[in-house]
Amino acid sequence: MQLEQRLHLLEPLRRRLVEVPLGLDHPYWIEDPDFDLDFHVRHSAVPPPGRDDQLAAVVGRIIARPLDRTRPLWLSYVIEGLSGGRFAVLTVFHHATVDGASGVELMTLMLDDDPGGAEVPPAAEPWRPEPVPGDLELLARGAMGLARKPARGVVLAARSARELGEATRNPVLVRTADGVLRSIRPLGAVLNLRRRRGDDRDPPSPLPSLRPPRTPFNQPITPHRRLAIGTASLPTVRAIKSALGATVNDVVIAICAGGLRTWLESHDALPDDPLVGLVPVSIRTGEEVERWTNRVSMLASTLPTDEADPIERVRRVHAAMTSSKELFQALPAERLTDFTEFPPPAVFARAMRLSARLRLGSRLTPGNVVISNVPGPRTPLYAAGARLEHYYPVSMIVEGQGLNITVQSYLDKLDFGLVCCPELVPDVDDLLAAILAEIDTLDGVTRARPPKRARVRRPTTTTGGGAG
Repeated sequence: MQLEQRLHLLEPLRRRLVEVPLGLDHPYWIEDPDFDLDFHVRHSAVPPPGRDDQLAAVVGRIIARPLDRTRPLWLSYVIEGLSGGRFAVLTVFHHATVDGASGVELMTLMLDDDPGGAEVPPAAEPWRPEPVPGDLELLARGAMGLARKPARGVVLAARSARELGEATRNPVLVRTADGVLRSIRPLGAVLNLRRRRGDDRDPPSPLPSLRPPRTPFNQPITPHRRLAIGTASLPTVRAIKSALGATVNDVVIAICAGGLRTWLESHDALPDDPLVGLVPVSIRTGEEVERWTNRVSMLASTLPTDEADPIERVRRVHAAMTSSKELFQALPAERLTDFTEFPPPAVFARAMRLSARLRLGSRLTPGNVVISNVPGPRTPLYAAGARLEHYYPVSMIVEGQGLNITVQSYLDKLDFGLVCCPELVPDVDDLLAAILAEIDTLDGVTRARPPKRARVRRPTTTTGGGAG
C-alpha cells in the first residue's frame, strides 16, 4: 500500500497523546505501541450521480465527528463514486499535529510526483514504539515542567517587554527589561532560553480599533458542519494582482470581503462597520527542533465589507494588512505562543468549559471570520498513478465563528473550501458563488482600466476553488 510504504517518512502518523493525570501539565507525544493503520484508512462513497456538492456533503458529515484522542490524531478516507471515474481522498489531521504549511509538506510526502510512482527510500532504522508511561511517570514529568514554568515566565515576560519597547521606541521599557534579563541571565542559560538579538524596526503604523460587528455567523455553533468547494483561475488572480499593484493574498481577502458583503446584503444583515478578519500567519523560522507541529498565529485586519467599489476594497485591504503586519511584528508571534505553555491544562479546560457554558466565545470573539490562503504545490501530484486534479482545503470553525474560508493554491488553480455551521450559514454555496463572482468582477474592471491607470500601485484581487 502506498501509505504503508512511507510511514517512516510520515512521523506524525504513528504518534499519539498521553494525558498527565489531573491535567497538571500538557499532554505528551509518544510513538503509539498499538498503532493500527487499518483504523486510520477508511472507505466511503457518494451516491449517484456523484456531483461535487454530494462530495462536499459527505465530507461535511465526516469532519463533524471528533477524533479519538486515544489514537494518533488523523484519519484518511478514500471516497469513491464521483462522476467521470474520479475519486477523492480526505485526510483529516488535528491542528495539534500539523498546521497548514506542514500539512502541505505531509501531503506531498504521501503522494507521488510521477504517475509511475516513486522510489521510496528505506527507513534508516527500524521504527520503535514506546510503552505508554504510567501515571507516576507522567506525574513526575508534569511536576518537573511545573517547576520550570515560573522561571520561564519571568524570562519570557522580560523578553516580551523588551521587544515591545523596541517596537514602540520606549527607552524606559527597554532599559527596564534589559536590567531584568541581565539579572536572570544565568537562569535563562539553565532553561536554554536564547536571548534575542536586537534589530531596528520602525514603529508600527497606527491601527484603527478592531471591533467585530455582529453577523449571522457570529453566534453559538452546533456540532454540525457543512462544506462548500469551488475553483478559480490562479493566472486570472495574478493578472488582477499585477494590474492593481497588490499581492495575491490582498486579492484573496478582498474578494472574500466582497462576497461576504453580497451575502450579508441578501440577508439584510450587512453591518455599517467593516468586518474583522483573522488571517493565519506562519511563524516558522526554519530553526524549529520539532518539524511536525503547529506554528501558526493570527493577524487581525479589517475587511472592507462597507465598501461598494471592488477596486477600493483591494486598496483598503492592502493598507489594512500593511498596518496589521507592522503591529503584529511589534511583538514576535512566537512570544504569544510561548505564553500558552503556562496555564496548566486542568485550569485551561475548566476555563474553556465555563466559556462554553456562558457562551463567551460568541460574545467576545476577536474577529468575524478566519480567511486563510495557503500556498500549495506547483507541480502535479499522483496517487497510485491517478493525477491529483484539485486540492480542496477543509478547515475548522470555533465557538462564535461559524464560518471559515480557506484557499489552497495548486498548479494553476485556487481551490476554495468554506466550512460553516449550517444552522448559521444554511446557504454556504451561495456565499461561495458570491466570492467567486468577485473575481470575474475584478477581472472585468481591471481589463477595462486605461493602461496609464493600470500602472498605479494599488492592491489586487485573487481567486480560488475546485472540486473532485
